[in-house]
Amino acid sequence: MKALRYLALSVAAVLFLVPFYLVVRNGLVSESEISATSWTFLPSSVRWENFAELFSDPAVPLVRSMLNSLVVAVLQTAGQLLLCSMAGYGLARIPYRYANVVFYFVVATLMIPAAVTFVPSFVVVSTLGWVSDLRGLVIPGLFSGFTAFLFRQYFLNFPRELEEAARIDGLGHWRTFWRVVVPNSRGFFAALGVIAFVTSWNQFLWPLVIAQDQDSWTVQVALSTFLTAQSINVHELFLAAAVSVTPLVIVFVAMQRYLVKGVTETGIKG
Repeated sequence: MKALRYLALSVAAVLFLVPFYLVVRNGLVSESEISATSWTFLPSSVRWENFAELFSDPAVPLVRSMLNSLVVAVLQTAGQLLLCSMAGYGLARIPYRYANVVFYFVVATLMIPAAVTFVPSFVVVSTLGWVSDLRGLVIPGLFSGFTAFLFRQYFLNFPRELEEAARIDGLGHWRTFWRVVVPNSRGFFAALGVIAFVTSWNQFLWPLVIAQDQDSWTVQVALSTFLTAQSINVHELFLAAAVSVTPLVIVFVAMQRYLVKGVTETGIKG
């Protein structure tokens, strides 16, 4: 039985890895070999010089774009963990008259399509002069209603005994949160941090509209420039896609054990 289980997992792993292999494979061959009628799974020759061609392409500043994406993803992840955790803890633990009303408003924002708020958000950012500026890319994504909802669900199930012990020692809500709750919730913070980082890194439509200057492009916008009305640079597009996904793979591999733990600790039952 165990052998069959390992066999099934191995087959599933191979099937999931095949698309990644094809991306790398097509990125390291010539254009003619990609579009050849006699396509082969293994390339006839590997063109390592495609890396030099990719990073020296003056039309697509890939390194600068990846750095922009990294800055945006890190700042938005940190902002969401900070602001949403405090909002979630306040909604879950601090008693006040309109706590449920505020919570319902937060949940209601999850039902509003992003297309509805896109134009008003752009008008605000444009009025503030943040077009082609990292502030316009970062600040609108510093808070997430969904992340605040997940934090609230988690804090509702957080052991009250630890908080009561902190209050006996004279700590208020603020110091209890930072000295007791946060240190004992590192796994959950890490899980939501991974999700926020991946989501921010993969954003395309908002950066496409805001990052109008080449110096403010994110990696997703840079990838789109390989597809133009005049031509499609196929091998560079595949190779750039493989390079751009590398940070996500590193983050996921390093933090994967927290993902399942984070989902099980939200208190959401399906």
